[in-house]
Amino acid sequence: MTRSPPVASAFDIDRIKEEIADSFDEELEMEIDESRLEEMFQDLAGHPDREQLDRRTYFRELFQLQHELVRLQDWVVHKGLKVVVIFEGRDSAGKGGAIKRITQRLNPRVCRVAALPAPNERERTQWYFQRYAAHLPAAGEIVLFDRSWYNRAGVERVMGFCTEEDVEEFFRSVPEFERMLVRSGIVLVKYWFSITDEEQQFRFNMRIHDPLKQWKLSPMDVESRRRWEDYTRAKETMLERTHIPEAPWWVVEAVDKKKARLNCIAHLLAQIPYDDVPKDAVVLPDRERHDDYIRSPIPADMHVPTRY
Repeated sequence: MTRSPPVASAFDIDRIKEEIADSFDEELEMEIDESRLEEMFQDLAGHPDREQLDRRTYFRELFQLQHELVRLQDWVVHKGLKVVVIFEGRDSAGKGGAIKRITQRLNPRVCRVAALPAPNERERTQWYFQRYAAHLPAAGEIVLFDRSWYNRAGVERVMGFCTEEDVEEFFRSVPEFERMLVRSGIVLVKYWFSITDEEQQFRFNMRIHDPLKQWKLSPMDVESRRRWEDYTRAKETMLERTHIPEAPWWVVEAVDKKKARLNCIAHLLAQIPYDDVPKDAVVLPDRERHDDYIRSPIPADMHVPTRY
């Protein structure tokens, strides 16, 4: 006979409230960090004048969208779908922030991020798509590419890490490569995060002055700032030649980070029809207790000091 769970006491209700609040605090901490920087550099030269999304509205909408992402995740597992989402854009365009909000409440065994470093010597001799193909999803998985094979059409081309012949071969190959992915059953969604010249200047300055974020600004990022127009030309060519019916590009207006995240997540949810997955009720069994069990004390020198 299955025993009914006990009625929660007032203490239990308080604990439940604390647990729910704590789950929201992760997002709040990230937002406070960004708000601190916005205020710190409010008077910085070149700061773009823009109206931002109300914080209360942002949190309300984000949590609702994250709930839908969990439903989508369950559907992907239930139906054995294979999903690939590509995030491209200039340095500091907000790709990483959007990816964080998507993965924040999902199962990392289902939804994972592929952020590949520069190819090593062996990888440079491989078929160009080979190292990316190794990260494609199996059934019931979602893979978010934080930059992707489109490096060839962007940073590699602009910085001279490949020849124009390599780029031309890429443009010939990538539509066929992506059509193969789609024919194999992969759901492929491609996002380009778009920011203005002034906004990138502002965000780079924020990183320069913040010791917690200086690691985000690499020498390559600094050089990309100088080559803004080269990147613009490369981006325009890339979008023109790789925007195909089977895998179109979607441009996310990303000057306002909060709007960009919400718009991107809402759009992603609309790309994959999903529904509730039937689930069996979970009932915790009674814990077994044995008269001969005695919990051994943990030596004092093994405890982490209680500093807080």
